[in-house]
Amino acid sequence: MIVCPNCNHPNPNGAVQCEACYTPLPATSNCPNCGATVQADAAFCGQCGFNLHSAAAPAPVAATVAPEIPVQAPPLVTPDPLLDLLQPDALGISQPVAVPPTAVAAESTPPPPLPPIAPEPVAVEAAIPSPPPEPEPAPAPEQEPEAAPAGVSRTQLQQVTARVVHIQSDREIELPQSLSVIHIGKPNDRIPPDIDVSGFSNSEIVSRIHADIRVEGDAYYVEDVGSSNGTYINNLPLLPGNRHRLRPGDRISLGKGDLVTFIFQLT
Repeated sequence: MIVCPNCNHPNPNGAVQCEACYTPLPATSNCPNCGATVQADAAFCGQCGFNLHSAAAPAPVAATVAPEIPVQAPPLVTPDPLLDLLQPDALGISQPVAVPPTAVAAESTPPPPLPPIAPEPVAVEAAIPSPPPEPEPAPAPEQEPEAAPAGVSRTQLQQVTARVVHIQSDREIELPQSLSVIHIGKPNDRIPPDIDVSGFSNSEIVSRIHADIRVEGDAYYVEDVGSSNGTYINNLPLLPGNRHRLRPGDRISLGKGDLVTFIFQLT
């Protein structure tokens, strides 16, 4: 059988071109060792592995050339011995090839043993004493609350609200915090009252400009400003030009007879 070098198709002996791809086939010869059919340019026999270059190969069989198709023999190329070892036979099964003894001997020689490696000395570090722990920082002293400025009490910082309660009607009147002087009386053209008593009973005994309550810091003072029937604190008359510092629970009576009376309160 002749194997096509182009498509590896097995062709019968004496074929000029491949039956599958029509490639011109190389000339064949017989192995001088086993008589197997080999290509004329083969270096080793595919059956027994005989070196075809060591002995003179018989003359190749002349191929019959068909008159209608000119045959051009491919140029002879020296094949690689390793490729010839893997060249399949006519049945597509690769045959074992004898390896030269020199190559086997070279491959079977075990490598020389490696010299033993001495273990590296391990450096023993000296025990280094650990540094003493750093002392914890002392806690910062707690800041004492700032003292209230002079003339300002803690009750004022807590938004103390002052009010007067009308005893006869039980009505509460909160003193304005935005005013330093609070006028008590009835409507007039000179000084409008901040606490208007014209709607209370017996208001006819109260003057239009009757009394003032003055705010100084956290202190509240009441004074009569020239009323006709006078101002009484805890049932005692308050002389004009004098003033009285109010304390929670003080009674403020406008006029005689205790008919229009207020109780001073702080909340």
